[in-house]
Amino acid sequence: MLDKIASALTQVAEAGGSIIGIRSGTEEPHFSVERELDGVEIRRYGPRIAAETAVSAEEVSARNEGFRRLARYIFGANSAKAQIAMTAPVTQQQSQKIAMTAPVATQLSPSGEWVVRFFMPSKYTLDTLPTPNDDRVDLVPVPGETVAVLRFNGPISPDAVAARARQLLDTLRRNDIEPAGEPLSWFYDPPWTVPFLRRNEVVVGVPGDT
Repeated sequence: MLDKIASALTQVAEAGGSIIGIRSGTEEPHFSVERELDGVEIRRYGPRIAAETAVSAEEVSARNEGFRRLARYIFGANSAKAQIAMTAPVTQQQSQKIAMTAPVATQLSPSGEWVVRFFMPSKYTLDTLPTPNDDRVDLVPVPGETVAVLRFNGPISPDAVAARARQLLDTLRRNDIEPAGEPLSWFYDPPWTVPFLRRNEVVVGVPGDT
């Protein structure tokens, strides 16, 4: 009983901290910064595992619905009824299909779906993660990648995110770096965090030798 009370108090305290932008104990995927240019970081990430869901809705509604589905999974809506630690960031991008050509290219899916992802804690593998109860939630391997990242605080409305994405792409063009694919969004705080304290990032793939 005491253990359950302590666990509940910890969750309440962490939830309160997230309102004001404190991410106490939240694991983030490991990366190395390869280069910095005009406020943009070129980062290298290793392989990861993500839980993801595709939502057919406008951008903000899709983000909120995707967050709820994935939160239910990590809070126990899974085959083991296990709680999985929350990590950061949460990612959002438009659904893509891969054209099997050389080189591989991507294009926006005509479905217009948004894919929302939670990265899983590094201690897990695909074999050790419990199966989601919701068949709209999938567990997927994410290969290592090199990305360009622009960090910002404040609102995460579609217009705000689009403006930062343009800023990121303009910076890459000025430095003669060709982006690979379309920008996506990474959010480090839950939706209820005070906007000006949120940590957000816009991200796009770049060549590994950038």
